[in-house]
Amino acid sequence: MMTQKIFLTLLWLSFVIYAFFFSPPNQPDTLELIKNLSTGKWEGINPIIISLFNIMGIWPLIYAGVIFADGKMQKIPAWPFATVSFAVGAFAILPYLILRQPNHEFDGNKTLLLKILDSRWLGLSVTLGTAAFLLYAVTQGDWNDFIQQWQTSRFIHVMSLDFCLLCLLFPILLKDDMERRGLKNESLFWLVSLVPLLGSAIYLMVRPPLVETTID
Repeated sequence: MMTQKIFLTLLWLSFVIYAFFFSPPNQPDTLELIKNLSTGKWEGINPIIISLFNIMGIWPLIYAGVIFADGKMQKIPAWPFATVSFAVGAFAILPYLILRQPNHEFDGNKTLLLKILDSRWLGLSVTLGTAAFLLYAVTQGDWNDFIQQWQTSRFIHVMSLDFCLLCLLFPILLKDDMERRGLKNESLFWLVSLVPLLGSAIYLMVRPPLVETTID
């Protein structure tokens, strides 16, 4: 466990240092690009970048689906990390993973927020959204243009690395979440872990709900 914490700490520090000091420079039109992506003014923007930007809004929802239940049994609150992850992704998720302790139990009642995050409707929503944007990127995207922008734009470069990190980190929370729900299935664990993003979204849709325990 300590080895994992050290590795995650070094990974977080390396990501921060690389993102701010060694990644490609910011481009003059970055703020305008972010504004247009955020407001749906997508004309002239590579569909791959549109899809990636929107998927980076889906990933925090997927993480929220496991991190709030996990945080209920931790000494540290999960909500600040989960909330900030909507803006900075793995930059916020990594510190939570470093500070948390392994825990596969859930005691007490679910709050309204937990009931929403535990709902299969959330899983269905993120699965449909993920599939739609992946299909849009694959069928309509210009990959040569994306590679060129990845090499020259800090925003695109770091966002892409952030996406990859979120894919790689999810299994750390997945194992405990499965045990919390009585899912002792190694095949399911590896299937979800080895199918980036879409596997995680589908997991939220098919997993059994948390069992509440009454506290007097």
